[in-house]
Amino acid sequence: MPLHTERDGTGPRIVLVHGFTQTGRCWSPLAEDLATDHEVVRVDAPGHGRSAEVQAGLPDGARLIGDAGGLATYVGYSMGARFLLHLGLLAPSRVRALVLIGGTAGIEDPAQRAARRAQDLRTAQRLEEAGLEAFVDEWVAQPLFATLPPSGVFREERLANTVPGLQSSLTRAGTGSQLPLWDRLAELAMPVLVVAGERDAKFAALAERMAAAIGENATLALVPDAGHAAHLEQPDAFLRILRPWLAERDL
Repeated sequence: MPLHTERDGTGPRIVLVHGFTQTGRCWSPLAEDLATDHEVVRVDAPGHGRSAEVQAGLPDGARLIGDAGGLATYVGYSMGARFLLHLGLLAPSRVRALVLIGGTAGIEDPAQRAARRAQDLRTAQRLEEAGLEAFVDEWVAQPLFATLPPSGVFREERLANTVPGLQSSLTRAGTGSQLPLWDRLAELAMPVLVVAGERDAKFAALAERMAAAIGENATLALVPDAGHAAHLEQPDAFLRILRPWLAERDL
């Protein structure tokens, strides 16, 4: 089953892949800005939005995203960044460039990865117990999103998800199910922009390490005064990083 997409604009193609509990529509107004001179493809990731019935882990989901987007620059946030790391490694011929926001190459320690896997399974169970609306409110109330302004929550869009879809995403593509990719990052030969919020200490450190592991074709950028959802907390600042980077590479 193909993934649902929405397309706007004309020009070089950019594919946007959201984070957990979001949908492709959570990229507004960034998508609107980019569509002034790009073809923008917003993807509903496996288990989300109008792709809720698509069940896929990270490798298979990455291939589905590549099928939906074709040859393009791919921009992913959090879960979306993890999908796109797999896409860049599995199907590099489809990726002109990667932009990874708040991503990780995985948990290396097997015990810590198993603990995160157990946490993902508990979260999936909590989804069923609480119901979608209460779970979404609990999710965005986490300290990780403490600096997310109301305009960046997109609560209505998140409520377009389903409990089974989000459970499938957690169990198949959660951080605990991701095999570590650190020793493969140097295989990424395309331009890569690695982004994190300046105030998101954990993911800023991960971004620094990822950029170093990728090599000379990687650019590290920290969004000032932003936490985990840096592109939604400081959209103008994020675009001031992204747009020159795209222009310098004719993307």
